[in-house]
Amino acid sequence: MENFVLIILAIAIGYGINRLNIFSKDAPTILNQFVIYISLPAMILLQIPKLTFSMDTLIPIIVSWMVMFFSAILVLLVAKVFSFSKEITGSLMLVAILGNTSFMGIPIINAYMGESAIPYVLVYDQLGTFIALAIYGTFIASYYSSKSQITFKIITLKVLTFPPFISLVAALFLMGVEFNPILSKVLASFSSTIVPIALVAVGLQLQFKLPKEDLKPFSIALLIKLIIAPIFAIIICKIFSWDNEVSVVSIMESAMAPMITAGAIASMAGLAPRLSSAIVGYGILISFITTAILFKLIN
Repeated sequence: MENFVLIILAIAIGYGINRLNIFSKDAPTILNQFVIYISLPAMILLQIPKLTFSMDTLIPIIVSWMVMFFSAILVLLVAKVFSFSKEITGSLMLVAILGNTSFMGIPIINAYMGESAIPYVLVYDQLGTFIALAIYGTFIASYYSSKSQITFKIITLKVLTFPPFISLVAALFLMGVEFNPILSKVLASFSSTIVPIALVAVGLQLQFKLPKEDLKPFSIALLIKLIIAPIFAIIICKIFSWDNEVSVVSIMESAMAPMITAGAIASMAGLAPRLSSAIVGYGILISFITTAILFKLIN
């Protein structure tokens, strides 16, 4: 229960700070940078070495990529049926596909399943969502917006120099290694900051403006991201007869709210900025209900 209180309170604090203009406008960026450069790498180095390499390690990766693939195909089909503009289609290809699998996924899944599930959350996020953000997200922003001038060389450089990815590579080489107790405590202290700081940053960036003309793509985006995506994940796990803690983590991760960074990329690329922000903002709040229902259904 205390985990849910922390989630709601941290987001509310961030939203309140934003409304009262207490922090500077770049506060969300600074907080997210702290999480990306310090908190998340520490958690990866602390948790990933606890994994043992097996088929279970591959389940989150397979589920994440298959869910994103089928969701993207569905978005393209729906966009064609409803004749959405190029900007709206580009927006949905980002915010309806990429999930908030670390900033929201870690605290929510930790609340439901405990710390033992966190290593699989990190695998899903780093080898699934993050790489998709770096490669797929950059491609979509470039393809659907004339503002972007991004090459595959830049994409590769971003992936290879991203601190959590560097930490992931190092952590994979350290699988099975038992850290010195002092080092473990230091990493644990830094990794414990990810939840409150990330969630306050989420609250700082929430946007709730929703013009009537955006209602249709807004509804479709959240339907695909919060309901259809986890259905895809459940079907995939059923097909391969995966029925364990890792499969539950993977299904829950597929149901996370739209990624804030994906919304920011869509906005910066000129892909329906108001719509993108609304989908992210409302999606985060609605996801508390949908993930709770989903967890009860699959358990």
